[in-house]
Amino acid sequence: MKTFLLSLLLATAVMLQAQTKYPTIVIETNYGVMKAMLYDDTPRHGDHYMQLISQGYFNNTLFHRVVKNFVIQGGAQDSRNAPPGAQIGSGRTDMELMPEFREHRFHKKGALAAPRKGDNENPQKKSDASQFYIVHGRVYTEGRLDSTEMSVNIPIKNKIIRTHYSPHKEELARLKESDPRGFNTLLDSVLAIVDSLYAAAPGKFFWPQGLKETYTTIGGVHHLDGEYTVFGEVTEGLEVIDRIAALAVDGNSRPISDAKIIRVYAE
Repeated sequence: MKTFLLSLLLATAVMLQAQTKYPTIVIETNYGVMKAMLYDDTPRHGDHYMQLISQGYFNNTLFHRVVKNFVIQGGAQDSRNAPPGAQIGSGRTDMELMPEFREHRFHKKGALAAPRKGDNENPQKKSDASQFYIVHGRVYTEGRLDSTEMSVNIPIKNKIIRTHYSPHKEELARLKESDPRGFNTLLDSVLAIVDSLYAAAPGKFFWPQGLKETYTTIGGVHHLDGEYTVFGEVTEGLEVIDRIAALAVDGNSRPISDAKIIRVYAE
């Protein structure tokens, strides 16, 4: 475990050095300071959020939606000076961006991402880039993640088996009793076809290299991957996310005691 964490820290340091397009972003809150980087490979989002930050757009807004073990979401303009108990967090259709999904940018703890409307009204999964969320998440067991793979892949293989193995069941049963050699030959042939078709079958899911290790050590929210654009990550101040995520909230997931975004600026 220690070796993995050391490797992860070294990899993060190398990645940070490779980020050249955007400056470090500072997020000051009444619960502490976070620093974040924006990814070079999501430039549509990076450029947009940098423009908003340079305008002071997020200053004096709130984290209006806080769900422990999930995300803290903030920056909505109607949260600025909002009275206690008011329902806030409305987005803006004039700041929608086409998604920039990247397989290696996932919802680990500290991931900085853009919310969006649901699939029914937003089938293109366009981001509502008028606000943002930061992942709090949870640590998963390897068994839980393995089960996610199996829940997707087993039905795919079972369908292939039903199509290509089942028609030979009676013949295999007969050969098993009367001709063991013929049984093994036919069985090997059928299973080879099943394995070949399964290998080429679309829709299978396997965790990308390194992602499973991250989710079982640092944690995150894996079911958001590929659904929302992750355009950066918190590099310092992860404990601030914990403090905000621990706040008591009302029925709309708004903290009862305001979690203020005092200002966001480029360092």
